[in-house]
Amino acid sequence: MQYSAPTTVDEAVTMLANSAGPAHVLAGGTDLVVQMTAGLRAPDLVVDIKRIPDLTQITRTDDGGFRIGAAVCGAEINEHADLRAAWPGVCEGIDLIGSMQVQSKATPAGNLCNGSPAADSVPAMIAAGAVATVIGPDGVREMPIADIPAGPGRTTLTKGEVIAAITLPARGVHAGDAYVRFTPRTEMDIAVVGVAVNLTLNAAGICTDARVAIGAVAPTARLVPDAAAALIGTSLDDAALDAAAKAVQAACQPIDDKRGSAAYRIRIAGTIFKRAATRALARAKGEV
Repeated sequence: MQYSAPTTVDEAVTMLANSAGPAHVLAGGTDLVVQMTAGLRAPDLVVDIKRIPDLTQITRTDDGGFRIGAAVCGAEINEHADLRAAWPGVCEGIDLIGSMQVQSKATPAGNLCNGSPAADSVPAMIAAGAVATVIGPDGVREMPIADIPAGPGRTTLTKGEVIAAITLPARGVHAGDAYVRFTPRTEMDIAVVGVAVNLTLNAAGICTDARVAIGAVAPTARLVPDAAAALIGTSLDDAALDAAAKAVQAACQPIDDKRGSAAYRIRIAGTIFKRAATRALARAKGEV
């Protein structure tokens, strides 16, 4: 196996594109190294992106959003006061990736590219409307986070492509987001159901925009447009929450496994949605 640590994105792209065998990007390594140790992956080339300066920074965008380099770890994100204040739901998802030690290495970009349907940061980023900057042999493209997962362990990225950054949009007034998951244990577990909600209200407290995303209950994390539609134009009263919860349940396509049956996951998805929506609403109203 060859290990390389380029100092520019162009170098990384060239290495990945020219590799004759399997090649993988190393950001935090909390998934890749474990998989290699277990014999699940045997790359011919590992490209470490942590020495690329542009990929190790959090910066503000011209419109007031946040650009998070692909090699920025979860601990650094959660210590960024402005980002955490603007997008607490996204930070909630990131804060659930493993232990404190894992978060000092693990990155949201890596969590996304690992392709796990239960990745905690992904539904929150999807609900936030986050966009990935993807650089490859054919140039640069901007991709909604929702378009990157392709199935368990797979993404839509092509050979030689690297995620350089994830951009969160500017946060408007009367807006709030939240991510809530259910696990059999309180710590260090994988989501059985995860739901992220992002809301914008008008001055009267009526929802004018919403995005709802689910994780761990389908082959990929995904948006639920019908749930968002049930919330828009309402004050998120019980009827609206019930309608949106039913839409969330209808969007679920879970599996049966030792951690929960498909029927159980669908049933609790509605409850987890309501908890996330209630928390996002409180944040949008400035109550928390």
